[in-house]
Amino acid sequence: MNKIKVTLIRSTINRIEAHKRVVKSLGLNKMNSSRVHDDNPVIRGMINKVSYLVKVEEVQGE
Repeated sequence: MNKIKVTLIRSTINRIEAHKRVVKSLGLNKMNSSRVHDDNPVIRGMINKVSYLVKVEEVQGE
Protein backbone atom coordinates (compact mmCIF):
# COMPACT_ATOMS: atom_id res chain seq x y z
CA MET A 1 0.00 0.00 0.00
CA ASN A 2 1.29 3.44 -0.91
CA LYS A 3 1.69 6.05 1.79
CA ILE A 4 1.45 9.83 1.58
CA LYS A 5 2.76 12.50 3.95
CA VAL A 6 0.41 15.44 4.53
CA THR A 7 1.80 18.68 6.01
CA LEU A 8 -0.23 21.71 7.13
CA ILE A 9 1.45 24.72 5.49
CA ARG A 10 -1.19 27.44 6.02
CA SER A 11 -3.17 28.42 9.11
CA THR A 12 -6.81 27.44 9.66
CA ILE A 13 -7.63 30.83 11.22
CA ASN A 14 -10.56 32.52 9.41
CA ARG A 15 -11.24 29.42 7.27
CA ILE A 16 -14.50 27.66 6.54
CA GLU A 17 -15.56 25.57 9.56
CA ALA A 18 -15.92 22.41 7.47
CA HIS A 19 -12.35 22.81 6.22
CA LYS A 20 -11.10 23.20 9.81
CA ARG A 21 -12.80 19.90 10.68
CA VAL A 22 -11.21 18.16 7.68
CA VAL A 23 -7.73 19.38 8.71
CA LYS A 24 -8.32 18.16 12.26
CA SER A 25 -9.56 14.77 11.05
CA LEU A 26 -6.37 14.42 8.99
CA GLY A 27 -4.52 14.66 12.32
CA LEU A 28 -3.04 18.10 11.70
CA ASN A 29 -3.34 20.66 14.47
CA LYS A 30 -0.39 23.06 14.27
CA MET A 31 1.42 24.74 11.42
CA ASN A 32 4.06 22.51 9.81
CA SER A 33 2.70 19.38 11.53
CA SER A 34 2.78 16.25 9.38
CA ARG A 35 1.05 12.88 9.31
CA VAL A 36 1.56 9.80 7.16
CA HIS A 37 -1.63 8.22 5.81
CA ASP A 38 -2.48 5.33 3.53
CA ASP A 39 -3.13 6.55 -0.01
CA ASN A 40 -6.82 5.78 -0.54
CA PRO A 41 -9.81 7.60 -2.08
CA VAL A 42 -11.13 8.79 1.31
CA ILE A 43 -7.87 10.51 2.28
CA ARG A 44 -7.43 11.89 -1.27
CA GLY A 45 -10.92 13.43 -1.11
CA MET A 46 -10.13 15.10 2.20
CA ILE A 47 -6.86 16.44 0.80
CA ASN A 48 -8.61 17.78 -2.31
CA LYS A 49 -11.06 19.70 -0.13
CA VAL A 50 -8.28 21.52 1.75
CA SER A 51 -5.58 21.45 -0.94
CA TYR A 52 -4.89 25.17 -0.45
CA LEU A 53 -3.85 24.50 3.18
CA VAL A 54 -1.71 21.37 2.85
CA LYS A 55 1.32 19.95 1.05
CA VAL A 56 1.33 16.30 -0.03
CA GLU A 57 4.39 14.09 -0.62
CA GLU A 58 4.68 10.41 -1.44
CA VAL A 59 6.59 8.36 1.14
CA GLN A 60 9.07 5.79 -0.16
CA GLY A 61 9.95 2.46 1.42
CA GLU A 62 7.45 1.97 4.25
